[in-house]
Amino acid sequence: MKIVVVESPAKARTINKYLGTEYKVVASYGHVRDLPAKDGSVLPDSDFAMSWEVDGKSEKHVKTIVQAVRGADGLFLATDPDREGEAISWHVNEVLKARRALKHLDVKRVVFNEVTKNAVLEAFRRPREIDRELVDAYLARRALDYLVGFTLSPVLWRKLPGSRSAGRVQSVALRLICEREAEIEAFKPREYWTIEVEFRTEAGQTFTARLTHLDGKRLDRFDLDTEAKARAAADAILRAPEFAVVEIDSRQVRRNPFPPFTTSTLQQEASRKLGLSASRTMQIAQRLYEGVDIAGETVGLITYMRTDGVAISGEAIAAARSLIGGEFGPRYVPGEPRVYRSPAKNAQEAHEAIRPTDIDRKPADIAADLDRDQRRLYELIWKRTVASQMASALLDQVTVDIADPAGRLRLRATGSVVVFDGFLALYQEDRDDAAEEESEGGRLPAMRQGERLARGTVEPKQHFTQPPPRYSEASLVKKLEELGIGRPSTYASILQVLQDRAYVRLEQRRFLPEDRGRLVTAFLTSFFERYVEYGFTADLENQLDEVSGGRTDWKEVLRNFWRDFSAAIDGTKELTISQVLGALDAELGRHFFPDDGSGRDPRLCPVCGAGRLSIKLGKFGAFIGCSDYPNCRYTRPFALDGGVDENAAADTPLGTDPASGLAITLKKGPYGHYVQLGADNGELKPKRVALPRSIKPADVDLDTALRLLALPRELGRHPETGETILAGIGRFGPYIKHGAAFKSLAPDDDVLTIGLNRAVVLLAEPAAQRRPGPRLLRELGEHPEGGTVAVYAGRYGPYVSHDGVIASLPRTADPDTFSLDHAVPLLAAQRQRGKRRQRKSVKSAAAPARPRRVAAGTQARATAGAAKNTRAKKPRSRPGPRPG
Repeated sequence: MKIVVVESPAKARTINKYLGTEYKVVASYGHVRDLPAKDGSVLPDSDFAMSWEVDGKSEKHVKTIVQAVRGADGLFLATDPDREGEAISWHVNEVLKARRALKHLDVKRVVFNEVTKNAVLEAFRRPREIDRELVDAYLARRALDYLVGFTLSPVLWRKLPGSRSAGRVQSVALRLICEREAEIEAFKPREYWTIEVEFRTEAGQTFTARLTHLDGKRLDRFDLDTEAKARAAADAILRAPEFAVVEIDSRQVRRNPFPPFTTSTLQQEASRKLGLSASRTMQIAQRLYEGVDIAGETVGLITYMRTDGVAISGEAIAAARSLIGGEFGPRYVPGEPRVYRSPAKNAQEAHEAIRPTDIDRKPADIAADLDRDQRRLYELIWKRTVASQMASALLDQVTVDIADPAGRLRLRATGSVVVFDGFLALYQEDRDDAAEEESEGGRLPAMRQGERLARGTVEPKQHFTQPPPRYSEASLVKKLEELGIGRPSTYASILQVLQDRAYVRLEQRRFLPEDRGRLVTAFLTSFFERYVEYGFTADLENQLDEVSGGRTDWKEVLRNFWRDFSAAIDGTKELTISQVLGALDAELGRHFFPDDGSGRDPRLCPVCGAGRLSIKLGKFGAFIGCSDYPNCRYTRPFALDGGVDENAAADTPLGTDPASGLAITLKKGPYGHYVQLGADNGELKPKRVALPRSIKPADVDLDTALRLLALPRELGRHPETGETILAGIGRFGPYIKHGAAFKSLAPDDDVLTIGLNRAVVLLAEPAAQRRPGPRLLRELGEHPEGGTVAVYAGRYGPYVSHDGVIASLPRTADPDTFSLDHAVPLLAAQRQRGKRRQRKSVKSAAAPARPRRVAAGTQARATAGAAKNTRAKKPRSRPGPRPG
């Protein structure tokens, strides 16, 4: 019998079917060991010796592997084909050697890029040794992450209370988000105007052109920066006697298809097109890769999903070209196959791009076998792969210049029309943020040079420059990749960690830094700037890639890093709190004390009117306080809920309801802010609507309040049932209602703007399942005192139960082999413990209190204290064990 080790049980089941009875496939359930989360796991002074530990959860899986290996003919390590998969295989091999389970067993490594029968069998025909260079790259990366986290985080805890942690890559990603927010806050919009003119050709067709030259000079963007200048330009156009076409430029543009997906481009497109987070995208892709049940057979639907390679196999290219010719026609098949190459210096160990394992397996053919998200992601991957081998799209772009007889006024019209759609017939990539005023225009009417045009309406249009947009998951992943920070397989976990630690939050699918995150970033940029620099982090990633390529020694990379980093840590030992506060105040003062334009000093204390507000540090974190402490005790927390001062007036008048004439007020109650219609006179309760999380109190105006008070609002009728769908805000937050069914809105949905289509999609999604109760694993038999003894899987692990008594299984016990002989004494011991607790509680309740000897002064104070506290405390009961 030959033993095969893979990461997951799903993958194990699939491969077992392909290999036959000579092989037994077992799962490691990911990494079998890791660095313990404590000091000393990596020892720089001992040449970076690393202490690994098998945790309690992994111990069971390790024992299963050890038991399977004993007596085996061979061992194949078939974990994923990337650096992390290589590391898992190395860990399994090292653990088995340490437990003397290998002896003279032949150990081989096999890798395959897709979980299909042909790919798996071919991989087993070509086994290899464990790649030591990939393992070294993993060790270097793991040691670096540990050293940064376990050395820098304690500095944060000491110097910046309330902080959670710092990380080698996560801190740089957080800096990107914080700096973008600072750009937005510092942004000052500029006004500018454009002049659009409608013209009619001699054939009677109309089109629009924009003014580009005035008084013979080309207009820059801000030349028309006031309405008066725009009106003067419009008047000049109106005074011109006539206009004619002076130049026509027509050219054909070729638009090429996009390469197949890498990990990062898949995450970006899934975010844009499907609204999936990076972590959710990778979860679904993992399932599609490991295998889905199709007509009774487990089939891997896509190739390995952690890669930054863009090439695909020759067989896949041939299959795609054949499908394109059959589905779209020979014109859509390019003359030569398209070959893509990754711009990355070290594309994830030269893997293929993400593609379907069988191009002929169309999304519609397997739709019934996939859930909604699996179906949508597979369709996205399939379309992108097929489109990457299709012919280019051809577009005709036309530019027409128009001028008056004197040549002092010149206008331009642009148009674009698709001549041949090519790959656009199947797929078009979305974009994160369109550029301002970007437009290719529509089709222009036919014109000739010198043709006279009839002028129609002249319309000046006002514009304002826009701040840079906040990062979405897609645009942040793209930015990290552009800067060379992190690697595609790590992006999902980085974004999740930032949210889990409350450093950032997602609003309308955009990242906003929390004040805690801004404080951490300000601290790190002030005292550890080098280690959150984009260039330094990217250069370190390149060094790690050099290690994986066998061109650099991994310990030399660690020595160079640790030498400077440890010195920087030592340099903060003498750092005082006043120095930290000064740096934070200088960095974040504009954020926490913005100038509202009233001329009032934003730092002036609102209570004493004399002290100045600044950032303070307390036991539980940072806050805003008055400089005149202790004479003035004004404090307020950071504006974590969107910038509302907690000490501001409770009621903010917003205006009057035009329908009823009643006043509308923004109020704050014990459960948050809400808007109220009318006054609370004690007779009739006024209408109140709580603010949803997506709306900040500082952003509420009369229009927003009126829309909230108008809830619930009707979205339309359900296309299947014909019943009305409503959107409103209830006790548990924003919801939609269809008949008697309620559905809570997702965090990214806005109750004021959600439409009928989105509501129908939400209603179609399955309801979240409640946590299951205890699950019967098996019955052990009859108890000597009567009744059945059974083993259950509970919330906190397996246990045995009989006649209302339950007892947890020992940690080393296997519920599949636990016997009745072991269960009976375990239950008896548990029953006896319950009786002892019961006797003890009865005895303590019946026994009189024993007097204590106390000093005279203490006795007097105790008597006085007893007079204040006459009510007895309720005794605390100890709950017995409960099933999960």
